Amino acid sequence: MLVFAIEYRKAIDEISGDRTLKLRKFELSGEEWVIVKELCDVLKDATLFFSRATPNLVTVIPAMDHIDETLATNALNPRFQRLIQASLTIGKKTLNRYYNLTDDSEVYRIAMVLHPRHKLGYFKKAGWEDSWITAAKEIVADKFERAYVVKDDVSESFPDGKEMVCAIAIISCITDYSY
Repeated sequence: MLVFAIEYRKAIDEISGDRTLKLRKFELSGEEWVIVKELCDVLKDATLFFSRATPNLVTVIPAMDHIDETLATNALNPRFQRLIQASLTIGKKTLNRYYNLTDDSEVYRIAMVLHPRHKLGYFKKAGWEDSWITAAKEIVADKFERAYVVKDDVSESFPDGKEMVCAIAIISCITDYSY
């Protein structure tokens, strides 16, 4: 939307500046157009990220990390006006509030750990504390043990030790190896 507004600025200025249309209250000043351009620059990466493919559970944490880094970096960037810097700081605080809510659900960490591209390596690259990485690994291992470890009464359904192959395959998903 901002890209569209910048691209059609001349037409928007003409329409909003026409007294007969009574849209003058929507007319942007030169300074406001600068703000629009700066916002467009800052939000461009996030917009491209979410428009390139269908977001899914495993992309939530990397997306939040990327947006957080962009907001933090640009909030300190002197090329942006103070108004933009302050807005980015508020946006970062809001994002962090939602990020913290992911701690209330194990599915985000499980999805990341089981994803072939990420596994535990993502958390290490992102600079997560060792205790958080250990917790993520333990969550997956605990969930596996509660839901998939073969019980004595059902072991007959896996002849020739295939339950062990299944267990090894799933446990290997939580190792440090990633593609």
